[in-house]
Order: sequence, then structure tokens, then C-alpha cells
Amino acid sequence: MAEFVYKAQESGGNLVEGVVEAESVGEATQTLEDKGLNVISLVGRETKTAGDLPLQLFSRVKSRDVVIFSRQFAVLVSANVAMVESLRTVSRQTTNSKLKTVLNEVADEVEAGTKLSAALGRRDKIFSPFYVNMIRSGETSGRLDDVLSYLADQLEKDYDLTSKVKGSMYYPAFIICGMLVAGFVMMAFVVPKLTEIFTESGAELPFSTRLLIAVSGFFSAYWWAIALVTVGGIVGVTWWFRTEEGSRAWGYISMRIPIFGQIFQKLAIVRVLRSMKTLLEGGVDTVTALEISADVSGNAVLKDILLQASKEVRDGRSMSSSLARNPKIVPMMVSQMMAVGEDTGKLTEILERLSSFYSREIDNLIGGLVTLIEPVIIVVIGLVVGLLVSAIMLPMYNMSQSF
Repeated sequence: MAEFVYKAQESGGNLVEGVVEAESVGEATQTLEDKGLNVISLVGRETKTAGDLPLQLFSRVKSRDVVIFSRQFAVLVSANVAMVESLRTVSRQTTNSKLKTVLNEVADEVEAGTKLSAALGRRDKIFSPFYVNMIRSGETSGRLDDVLSYLADQLEKDYDLTSKVKGSMYYPAFIICGMLVAGFVMMAFVVPKLTEIFTESGAELPFSTRLLIAVSGFFSAYWWAIALVTVGGIVGVTWWFRTEEGSRAWGYISMRIPIFGQIFQKLAIVRVLRSMKTLLEGGVDTVTALEISADVSGNAVLKDILLQASKEVRDGRSMSSSLARNPKIVPMMVSQMMAVGEDTGKLTEILERLSSFYSREIDNLIGGLVTLIEPVIIVVIGLVVGLLVSAIMLPMYNMSQSF
């Protein structure tokens, strides 16, 4: 018996969510329809066994693997290759052992009569609700090849943008971590050896030297406690950010961090704009597109705003008016342009233009960030080295003068 997470609509129009147990997707759908529910999405939840644990720990499918699979699969289906044969062909070409196994399983299920969206939906750790719903919309509209191409384009753009942002963070993160580790080692093990000479001399020491001795003495005596507190703090903060309350806090904080905040905010906005544009072009209704895009955003605060907007759209209000009430999270330009798109019936075109505009904004911010970070790091390193040199060289110079 498998579990399926569902989103469905009651006869009164209310949206409900829950979990249903069934032997197959068809049985789960029939069970929900017997209860008078109109199924919007149905995603299988895999049950894990003890034998699966090593595979889960040491093998995973990266977003890059999904991007490559999507492009190859889209090309094969567009070339009128049978779906099962396309899946098996891509499976033979992929280098990820877990994805290879998953694709073979999906091919077997599709060959047995299961819809592709249902088979992929059972692997929700690999294929997101956005991915599955796009496939489902293509199956419903009979435009699966077009939808696959849209989906591959969307995933490639999102992957390229995310990789660019991550790449801009690697250099400063590496330098800062290296500085912290080097500083810790010096203060805990190197500086105490040097300062022993000054303390034994009995000479009057400058303030910078006395401060250095005090700090290095603390690090030398309690380095193990500092290491434990640092590791514990990182683990604790990471755990808290994964909770609902912490996720919302991080969603707000990440958009307010100096310099980086604008990048995180615009990245989340671009994800939402692109996913909505792709979903709407694939034939998904606005309410469902907002709900799915909320999960794609990667920001809990923006997710809440989009879910609220979906409720208001279901009640007959406009999407742009709901988003306009949160100008600190959703830029006014986005809500204003969406209002134009809703009035003119060209919402997908507006979404495409907005996503392109904010993608260029991110590129410009990243370029400016890289240009700014290098001199800042050089200045900080220079100041730290200067303080260390003055704290060590001044007393040595004074000692040499006394002889």
C-alpha cells in the first residue's frame, strides 16, 4: 500500500490537502473522486526500507542531472521517438546510477499503462510538483512535446542562474573561511609562543600587544570550547532554519542582508515569474500556477504571499492587487506589470519580459559584487596583518632599543 499526497477541490470550491493510501495512482484518484473531490495534483510518497538506507545516504540525483535528462527527453519525444524508448535511451546515457534506476522503473510503469506524470510523481524527491504538473498539463492538452521543451528551457535557465549566484558566493566564502581558520590557528597555537617572550621580559607593552596576548591566551586555553560552540551553533541554526518558524525568519532575513539580499530577492522573483509563465503556457490555471510557483520560489515569506494571492484569485480578485500589498517582498514593478498583463490578456508575455529584466539585474549585481569584494577583502587582510605586525614588532623594537 502506497501513500499519495493530494491537492483537491471540493464541490464548494474550497481547496483541501491530505494523504490517501492506495495500491496505485488510479485507485487513489478513484477514492478521492468517490468522496466528491476534484483532484488537482497527486504525488506519490515513497516508503523507505532499511535496505534503501545506503542508497539514500550515498546516492542522490542533482538538479544538473534532472536538467540534462529533461533536455534529452524533450529532444527524443519531439523527434517522435516512443515515450518508453525515449526513457530507456536517456537511462542508458545518464551517468547517475540512481537516476538510471529511476528512469528504468518509470519506463516499466509507463509501458504497463501508467501515465508519465503519475510515474514521475511517485519520485517526488527527484521531480518537483512543478515538474509533475507541467507533464500532467502536457498530457491533458495533447501537447506533451511542446511542454517538455518549455520545461527543459525553464530548468536550464533556472539552473544557469542558480549556478551563477552560487559561483559568485564561492570566492568570498572561501576567502572568509580561510581567514577565520588561519586566524584561529594563529591565535590558539602560534601567537602564544611569540608572546611568551614579551611577558617574560617584564617590559611595559603597548595596548595592541596586551590585547593580542589576552585574546591569544583565551583561544589557547579554550580552543576546544570555541570549536564545540561554533559547530553546535552552526548545527543549531541550520536545524532552526528548517523549521516553519525559522524558514520564515530566514526568508525575510535573506532579503535584508546588505548587498546579498537584493540577489536573493531577485532570484526568488525570477524563479516565480519563470515557473508561472511556463505553467500558464502549458495550460495550467492561474490558481494552481500560483500554488506551484510558491513551492518553486525557495523563500517561505514569498511562498506565503503567493498562496494568499491564489486564495484571492479563487475568490475573484486580481493577482496583481494581492501582490501589490507586499512591496517590500514583491517589487512594485512586478505587480504593476502583471496588472497590465491581466488587463490586456498578455500575462505570459509580461512574465517573460519581467523574468528577463530581473535576470539581467542579477547579472549586474553579481558583476558589481565580484568587483567590490576583491578590494574589500584586500583591505581587511591588510588591516589584520597590520595589527598583528604592530602588536608583535613594536615590543620587539622597544626591547632591542633597551640593549
